[in-house]
Amino acid sequence: MKLSVVMPIYNEQATLRQVVSRVLSVPLDLELICVDDGSHDASREILAEFQGQHPQVRVFLQPHNMGKGAALRRGIQAASGDFVLIQDADMEYDPGDYPVLLEPLIQGKADVVYGSRFLGGAPHRVLYFWHSVGNRLLTLFSNCLTNINLSDIETCYKVFRREIIQSIPLQENRFGFEPEITVKVAKRRLRIYEVGISYWGRTYEEGKKIRWTDGVRALWVLMKYWIKEPLLAPQTVSSADSLPTPANQPATRVRSQGQ
Repeated sequence: MKLSVVMPIYNEQATLRQVVSRVLSVPLDLELICVDDGSHDASREILAEFQGQHPQVRVFLQPHNMGKGAALRRGIQAASGDFVLIQDADMEYDPGDYPVLLEPLIQGKADVVYGSRFLGGAPHRVLYFWHSVGNRLLTLFSNCLTNINLSDIETCYKVFRREIIQSIPLQENRFGFEPEITVKVAKRRLRIYEVGISYWGRTYEEGKKIRWTDGVRALWVLMKYWIKEPLLAPQTVSSADSLPTPANQPATRVRSQGQ
């Protein structure tokens, strides 16, 4: 089993060394696909250093700042692993959660897994109340449209079977990736699981980039793709598509789409 980790990067020199090191320390067969989105700090120099030292690090450079969604599109299409996982470069999410996220996929139960910041008992840094309210309202609106019961559509941690994510046409360039992919996954009637993850949110002073305008845009994106995207027939997956569970990994309680 091979994992492709796709990491969009924009001016993340403060955390980039640490997050790349933590990804590479995960005891899995993985490739780390770093897409620099036109950084004007030292991010590109740091990436070049890691690429020279670690053959599993692949670096792609956008010609200018094109947005997180555009960077993810490029990285996703370059992925070669069995599964594709989205990883931010800001240390808000812990690569130590990878085995928990992968378990429903490895067992052949899921096509997509969301890492929810609102499930389970993992540690969470306490920060902005109105951010959590906005996130929950966006998730509620998304669930009303899609008729699935996710708890956190804006989470960074999303993992896909590679052939699934590479077959979905993605269009959003900025933070609209999150609502766009949620609608398109729902419209394809894929098997969606959620697992609880830890979360160490950062402040705006520490480099947080998302703004309230991105929340407004997310509402528009949800409506746009719900109207435009056709409803497809459910995909069937044979038991042969499942992969063996790696040794020494604990069983994980997961929450399925239908619960």
